[in-house]
Amino acid sequence: MSALGTVLLATMVLLGALTQRATGLGFALVAAPFLVLLTGPAVGVSLSNVLSASLCALVLVRTGRRTLWREVAVLAVPALLAVPLGVYVVRTLPEGPLLVAVGLMSVAAVAVVAVGRNRALLTGRGSAVVAGALAGFMNVTAGVGGPMVTAYAVSRRWPLPVFIPTAQATLLVLNVASLAGKGLPPLAATVWVVSGVALVTGLAAGELLSRRLGAARGLQLVIVVALAGGVATLVRGLVAL
Repeated sequence: MSALGTVLLATMVLLGALTQRATGLGFALVAAPFLVLLTGPAVGVSLSNVLSASLCALVLVRTGRRTLWREVAVLAVPALLAVPLGVYVVRTLPEGPLLVAVGLMSVAAVAVVAVGRNRALLTGRGSAVVAGALAGFMNVTAGVGGPMVTAYAVSRRWPLPVFIPTAQATLLVLNVASLAGKGLPPLAATVWVVSGVALVTGLAAGELLSRRLGAARGLQLVIVVALAGGVATLVRGLVAL
């Protein structure tokens, strides 16, 4: 990876970790499209899964006392059932179509967050099944399972102090399951070190800013950056086609 690519990777991982600590969501939306651009769709999504799982575990340690574990289980079961389908798609699609799929799902995920942050998109008895299954599939294929969890949380009216740990626990399960199906990505040690340092730095910065950065402003930042990454990935896929 070039020096510029390494700097971009570190920046996106740091920004993603910061926003996720402050708002409960953001790492995959911000970082995953750029990781895909830098390392390819299969490796980039798997790297996002590794880093997201690590971040979720670290945030959960700090915020886990208010986790709704029953809701985690309700979402995780359909998500785990959808993981094998996502693994099959990743292993069978060529790079061009896979980039297009990742880009489209990333943009769709941003739209779900932008449109659904103030309204209930998933209502009724089957909402947890729909949200969980879509989160599991999108997490494996595009690294962006969080928006569907967010849509479900808004519909259930979870307050932010409850949403943050409950979302982390759910996404931790999804990312571990995704990696179990695909395996760890083959990357140079430098990439792992840079990613790890950026993740911890972003988490520490997010801890400090969580008291000052409003959830609404943080979410606006996530939407803007994530949309740019999703569109760039989509364009790269279209060019590859």
